[in-house]
Amino acid sequence: MEIKKILFPTDFSRSSDAALGLATSLARDTGAKLLIAHVEEPPVAYGGGEMYYGIPEPVEEDLRKMLKEVVPTDATVPYEHHLVTGDPSAAIVRLAKDEDVDLIVMGTHGRTGLLRMLMGSVAEAVVRRAPCPVLTFRPKAKNPEGEKENS
Repeated sequence: MEIKKILFPTDFSRSSDAALGLATSLARDTGAKLLIAHVEEPPVAYGGGEMYYGIPEPVEEDLRKMLKEVVPTDATVPYEHHLVTGDPSAAIVRLAKDEDVDLIVMGTHGRTGLLRMLMGSVAEAVVRRAPCPVLTFRPKAKNPEGEKENS
């Protein structure tokens, strides 16, 4: 499998930060370009007419600044940033198709049970619908004393 483009979606979380090193290593080792992307969900509105209450939108300039700070852990890896709007899993899949991506590397929070049911799993939806292989990465959990668990 020849890899020319790797998509790395980030939500600026610890899980995403941890996966960045893996995405960078794979890009470096294959000579691929790293596409670093963030998906901003459209604002949710409640009510209608005079009862419209919009949730304040994040300032796009702030998101672009945060995204610009996410760079490969190896300065020799070529990369570009993409800020897109939409449902996160659908937008990631669409970007992968539009950019003819060969691999998606993304962090996962590893939620289970009720929390997963309520929040959904972006990673799972991407795995199911992506046009290319998806590598998910979950950082090791820490136990209450702050030490890494042995798995």
